[in-house]
Amino acid sequence: MTQSNTQIRDLLMQAESQAAQKDWPRAIESYEAVLRLRPGDANVLVQLSYVHSLAGHYRTAREYALQAAAAKPDEPRVLKELIARLRTFNEAGALHDCIARLPPLERVGIPLLLAFAAQLSYLNEQDHALMFLDEAKRADPGYPATLLARSQVLTYLGRFDEAEEDLQRVLARAPEIAQTYWLLSRLRKQQPEANHVDAIRRQLARPGRNADEIALLANALHKELDDLGDYEGAWLALEQACRAKRSRLNYRIEESRVLVDRLIELPTPPRAPSFQAIEGVRVPVFIIGMHRSGTTLLEQLLDGHGDVRGVGELYDFTSQMRNATDHHCRGVIDATIVERARGIDYAAVGAGYLKGMEWRLGKEPCFTDKLPSNFLNAGFICRALPQARLLHMVRDPIETCFSNLRELFSDANPYSYDLIELADFHRQYQRLMAHWHEAYPGRILDVDYARLTREPEAVMREVMVFCGLPYQPEMLELQRRSRGVATASAVQVRDKVTAREQPKWLPYQDKLRPLIDALGVS
Repeated sequence: MTQSNTQIRDLLMQAESQAAQKDWPRAIESYEAVLRLRPGDANVLVQLSYVHSLAGHYRTAREYALQAAAAKPDEPRVLKELIARLRTFNEAGALHDCIARLPPLERVGIPLLLAFAAQLSYLNEQDHALMFLDEAKRADPGYPATLLARSQVLTYLGRFDEAEEDLQRVLARAPEIAQTYWLLSRLRKQQPEANHVDAIRRQLARPGRNADEIALLANALHKELDDLGDYEGAWLALEQACRAKRSRLNYRIEESRVLVDRLIELPTPPRAPSFQAIEGVRVPVFIIGMHRSGTTLLEQLLDGHGDVRGVGELYDFTSQMRNATDHHCRGVIDATIVERARGIDYAAVGAGYLKGMEWRLGKEPCFTDKLPSNFLNAGFICRALPQARLLHMVRDPIETCFSNLRELFSDANPYSYDLIELADFHRQYQRLMAHWHEAYPGRILDVDYARLTREPEAVMREVMVFCGLPYQPEMLELQRRSRGVATASAVQVRDKVTAREQPKWLPYQDKLRPLIDALGVS
């Protein structure tokens, strides 16, 4: 080994050690020293992107990721990390360039096929993701990781029977995998003669299960017992799932309260007209609110309009706010972004957002951006995009919170696994939405979920007046939709709009009393 290679190896080991100790400045120095010895090394550029993100330097981290992409790496390990970085920054163009440089898919290894499929699915390109998963399945028809990923994408696409076939293959080959039961539980309503309750209980009893596995299995058990009407057993399973999930998350009520305080304290601009139409510029329709409040249903209805393109849950606006404030945060927003937002160029944020959206869009003049937690960004959206419409889904607080409690949200929404924390977050959300209505009158339309399910045509007529578009009856024909729906509502929104006779939470009313009292509702 030459002296230069020895020096590079030592510097890389040093950088990795410093990063492990969260000594970001010294880790950056070490990686930059390697880069001087090995200019244009894609792996080093990717590592610099990671470390700068962890240090909070959004713009520099993004620039290093783009430099790594420009280096055109073909080593699978580096490429796998690079495309994850590019998706973090919503750099879909660079990610698609990486795809274009791939050899024929039959010559791509399964791990890389799965990595590309995951990133494409995150971008809500479900059909494209399925191409990679189909090739991975052809290469190894029984590989559980492929079948699990493929079943998830098939579910998003509404192809439930095929999704179940893949999951049954996983059960036959690796019955210990917890995610399989969780995915199966959601594909249909379980029946007394056809369910997985006993199998899930056996898996929960296996020694050595970690918190993530327990959360998946117990949540699946809750769903199946609820389907079967065993509400006592279902509640015990839900409590177990929430305890396991909450044990992995770092969340403090005070942080959410302070964040909302800071947003409310921001100065608001002088009152402007409700909307400022801009000739030839697309109109974004943001659908906001609490998760599980009916946002997916509203987007599906809007997507049936000839002048609206539904594009799913996106973090593109958050990416623009991170870039404008040069701060990399976890989640949609944090206190640092709020503080730095006082001096940013909102017009540049809006222009950057629209430019970044173009690759997703067709000829339609309007498109939806359905990230519920963009309610935190509502004030910024109003300032950056004067032509934007904001539709705020409003649902009964108990129904909304109970639906959140029953859902596993990867690492998002850490407030949703404890009754008191969940109720407090909901109250902060209500407080913030009341402020946005006052600060930006006429920019936000509240859409009542219960009324939407009872009177869909009447409500959608009102929505379309707000959006400046004519009502089209085809909007109500949900069964004709084929677009991917990558949300927790992927199964439910394939059916026609229906109103429940009684809320899902009613059998659990006594168990939910701490939540109900904390919400302050009768």
